[in-house]
Amino acid sequence: MKWFNTLSHNRWLEQETDRIFDFGRKSVVPTGFGWLGNTGLVKTDMGTHLWVTARMLHVYAVAASMGRPGAYQLVEHGINALNGALRDKQYGGWYACVNDEGVIDASKQGYQHFFVLLGAASAVTTGHPQARKLLDDAIDVIEKYFWSEQEQMCLESWDEAFSKTEEYRGGNANMHAVEAFLIVYDVTHDRKWLDRAQRIASVIIHDVARSGEYRVNEHFDADWNPIRDYNKDNPAHRFRAYGGTPGHWIEWGRLMLHLHAALEARFETPPAWLLEDAKGLFNATIRDAWAPDGAEGFVYSVGWDGEPIVRERVRWPIVEAMGTAYALFTVTGDAQYEAWYQKWWDYCIKYLMDYENGSWWQELDTNNEVTTRVWDGKQDIYHLLHCLVIPRLPLAPGLAPAVAAGLLDCNAK
Repeated sequence: MKWFNTLSHNRWLEQETDRIFDFGRKSVVPTGFGWLGNTGLVKTDMGTHLWVTARMLHVYAVAASMGRPGAYQLVEHGINALNGALRDKQYGGWYACVNDEGVIDASKQGYQHFFVLLGAASAVTTGHPQARKLLDDAIDVIEKYFWSEQEQMCLESWDEAFSKTEEYRGGNANMHAVEAFLIVYDVTHDRKWLDRAQRIASVIIHDVARSGEYRVNEHFDADWNPIRDYNKDNPAHRFRAYGGTPGHWIEWGRLMLHLHAALEARFETPPAWLLEDAKGLFNATIRDAWAPDGAEGFVYSVGWDGEPIVRERVRWPIVEAMGTAYALFTVTGDAQYEAWYQKWWDYCIKYLMDYENGSWWQELDTNNEVTTRVWDGKQDIYHLLHCLVIPRLPLAPGLAPAVAAGLLDCNAK
């Protein structure tokens, strides 16, 4: 049974994509895009997070290029928010969180700034007249404060005035830097962004994770030595979980295959390890995290022995798994990846998709019942594009540039 690159499956994906786009429209608030609760209402107590707003700018840039009425206005709303309430006009960069009264968190977080970079680059593909200036501003902040020429890696965070940075170095922030760098390359055609993406992947995946059975370490000191017991007392942290977060392992696999495809598009021979490690990450994620306790679903985190730590089934890992399955099938043609993709979609239909309240549930317990240990609400729809739109595209250029170039369903029959 074949689903990949069939018009019938892609029509179903498009129908679900439109349902998700419609749900996300409810998140509009004066300061950007708010945090949506499980019933589709904004949780005003959460404030307006930079990462949510930047990701939703990216989402609606894709929607605009897909010809969805009203999406371009949401691109403009996102740009205005990043130029307005979320922008630090004194010290530069963007605040981590604001609300209608002002700034809640003035710190400058790398993770969040890389989503500004992604959102701005994606917005450029819509032709919005302010998008390129926003991208240039984001690049300037990344170059000044978050890309370390000395380390050839990304820094984690700064205080409000960019006067003090953390000693901690984070794999999660660097992974999303890779994601953003690939799209910035597509928009600017500046080769350095590919070089930087490859450098980050080589350190975190090829050097460290590969030697640890592809259990990706995400916590490092300032010299890039792994910190194995980081957050041991707070294992369910949303962004810095203790141990390994298998959803990131498999997400890394897809990003490395986008890099692989970008290099091939330049008529260059990609390093063999990009594909080898992507396969290793995919296999390790299934080995350690898929149904280890007998119930279907990916556990949120595992220890360095591969045993589950946080057993809740969070939405985004399986979404990323489906996108990576498609990417590996595209590169290898191996039918096992389509089989996993179909299995995971069946799981999502059964447990995660919420047709009553909208969108998908964010988190399930070990019995696949809705819970909120790690995440409360359906805060954005960014990850869902990776199982709904990426399987309809080539691997290069990246998501928003590919849709804008008219490559949606280009290989479908």
